[in-house]
Formats: sequence, structure tokens, C-alpha cells
Amino acid sequence: MENILKITNLSKTYQSGGQPLTVLHDINISIEAGSTAAIVGPSGSGKTTLLGLSAGLDRSTTGTVELNGIALDNLSEDQRAHVRNQHVGFIFQNFQLLPTLTALENVMVPLELRGEKNIKPRALELLAKVGLESRSHHYPSQLSGGEQQRVSLARAFSNAPKILFADEPTGNLDAETAEKVVKLIFDLNREAGTTLILVTHDLELASKTQRIIRIKGGHIVSDEPTDKIMVHG
Repeated sequence: MENILKITNLSKTYQSGGQPLTVLHDINISIEAGSTAAIVGPSGSGKTTLLGLSAGLDRSTTGTVELNGIALDNLSEDQRAHVRNQHVGFIFQNFQLLPTLTALENVMVPLELRGEKNIKPRALELLAKVGLESRSHHYPSQLSGGEQQRVSLARAFSNAPKILFADEPTGNLDAETAEKVVKLIFDLNREAGTTLILVTHDLELASKTQRIIRIKGGHIVSDEPTDKIMVHG
């Protein structure tokens, strides 16, 4: 299988109080198209920074990121936004829905940005897939946390992404709601043949993916197939 994401010798350094602070050190990862992987690690380990760099939300200090064969490092902000809009879906812990738009309008946003036509039926179909067709005209404030996350899931899949990044997607949900959302993520992902990268500190959630990449102090400390990890405890 070809790699949809290739990260080579990636480092990220910020200036913190006039001092350089390196949050990622020499990261090397290749992710096969259509596969599922989890990036796990304690808070502050660099996993969200790694996700941001992988998706072109931020630029690395050294090293390269190739997303779907496109080198992100030398692209302008606008060019990276274009790549994201063409190839990437996102789900965040805090949903990041636009409060002034209805559920339906939120799902339509990525399609509008791509200049697509006849987008309402597609958005409604996605809301139906996440069980929210009857809530399409509700605003985020009128929806529960679980419903908001399901809207964000429909939005994430609206542009038929090649790769989906989910950052602590169940972090703000109760256990029962989280379980439903996780099932939807994996079901939709399988149906669409999308590559899924989960960032989580929840090992039970991570174990549902094919591969677990552990990160600590900005270094990858292990990268193994999930079944192998399960055998070794």
C-alpha cells in the first residue's frame, strides 16, 4: 500500500520566554493509506503538536511532512489550507462547530469552501448517517455534546477526506455517548476507506486501531501493531 502520510526527521521548537523549547524531536512515521493508527501519550507529550504538523495546521522547524504525496513544508498558509480542504477531515475534542450556523449549515461549510454544487442533499445524507436528520435545523447550543460531536463527524466526512485526524474525539463525552461516537467514527471510516489517525490518552480507544504510536517527551518511544501490544500486555 502507498503511504498517505510520511513524516521524516520532524522537529518542532517554540520560543518560550526567550528560550527555545523543543516539543518534538526527530519524528519519523509512515502511515499507509486506508489504515488506522493511534498516537498516545501523556498530556504535554507533543501528540497534538504532531497532529497539527501532520495536517499542515502548523509548520515544522526541521524535517518534512508529505500528505497524500504533497510536501507541506514549503507551501504558503493558503496552499496548506487548500490541501486540507481537499484531503483532510478533522474531529476535535471541543467540536468546533460554528455557533451561528445550524447543524446542516455546519456540515455544508467544507463543501461550500470547495465550491461544490448541490451540496444540501449530501449534507443531509451525512446527518442521516449519524442519526441526526431530524436535528438538521438546530443550532449547536440546542444540541447535546454527543449530538454536536456527531455533527462534527458528518462535517469531517463531507469532503470525502483521504485522511481523518481525530484529536481526543471523546474527551468531552460521557462513557455511553463516547462509545456511540467511536462506533460511528470507525463505521464511517471503514465505509469511506479513509485513513484514520486518532490522538488520545485513552488506551481502550487506541486499541481499536491497527497500530499504536506512543510518544513521550516529544520522542516516539514505541510504534507497534495493536495485536502485538495486546499479546505482550
